[in-house]
Amino acid sequence: MNAKHQVPEGLLVLPRIRVQNANAISSPLTHGFPSMTAFLGFMWALGRRLAAAGIPLKLEKVGVICHWYQEQAQEGYVRTFHLTRNPVDKDGSTAAIVEEGRIHLDLTLVFQVSAIQRTNEVHFLFGSDESMRRDIAWWIREQVGSMRLAGGSILPPKPAPGVRIAPTLVGWPDQENDQRALFRRLRRQWLPGFALVSREDLLRRRFESLQRENPDATLLDAWLDLSRFNWRSTRNDEGRVVWTHDRPEGAGWVVPIPGGYAALSDLYTGGQVVNARDQGTAFRFVEGVYSIGQWIGPHRLQRVQDCLWWGECHEDGLYRCCNGYGSPPEHADAQDPSDPLLSAENF
Repeated sequence: MNAKHQVPEGLLVLPRIRVQNANAISSPLTHGFPSMTAFLGFMWALGRRLAAAGIPLKLEKVGVICHWYQEQAQEGYVRTFHLTRNPVDKDGSTAAIVEEGRIHLDLTLVFQVSAIQRTNEVHFLFGSDESMRRDIAWWIREQVGSMRLAGGSILPPKPAPGVRIAPTLVGWPDQENDQRALFRRLRRQWLPGFALVSREDLLRRRFESLQRENPDATLLDAWLDLSRFNWRSTRNDEGRVVWTHDRPEGAGWVVPIPGGYAALSDLYTGGQVVNARDQGTAFRFVEGVYSIGQWIGPHRLQRVQDCLWWGECHEDGLYRCCNGYGSPPEHADAQDPSDPLLSAENF
């Protein structure tokens, strides 16, 4: 089955995770929220802890709902980050300042999980033993508290009236009606907040629109065009100059995001590259690739797959962050994420 439409076996929900001083510089060209690659890396690191503890759960996909954020930046005509003042050098001179962007976050993480071994114990876990699922969910939440997320420290949840902070591990129902009922209940718990989804279909349509005006337009032009307000001046019937922009209503939630990495070199065997972090793992030099995302209220999601992200590796050296968001009905002809039009070489 296509990973985009794969039905989950179970869900692990970690609500209201507070992250302090996460990395706000998601790429050389974007800032304001950690890259989705950071959340995928966090999922894989958590999965290794589950394996070491003997918990037969595999984390397959991750969804992110942001409830609150506070970027550590100074507002003004020029937006600048709040930087730390490092101690002086040993000779008394001022140490160099390396710009670091930080952000405080309040997140809900949604993991698609599956059983590694289909034993009676695992079936019992996803079936009727709620106490076992609750104990495992809380154990995972305690493990998360000792980890880093996008370079930030994870703080204990802050109880508040009407806010659910207890982690949840549930099995996904087989019947479609039960699936819809469970998802409606879950997404109500994610309010207020916004889920990050992929909108590569918008990038494709803007690219085609620009090419009709200018055949030499590139995907980079379309990406930049979607990332800003483009004001144009026209004269009305009275001869007055009227300024308009082509950004439709609601498009303020459309944002440029990093979409993964593209290979710059061949794949070297472990130990072949000097000073690599891990001499036992294959190594490859890469560069970032970019895409378009959108922040959507959880109440507008139709399926749980809409908010889930996973990683894919292609033979041509493209490492992509993929999302299962289904376009609205009027955009049903949206381009499939695997289309080479959106690969890194087009940038």
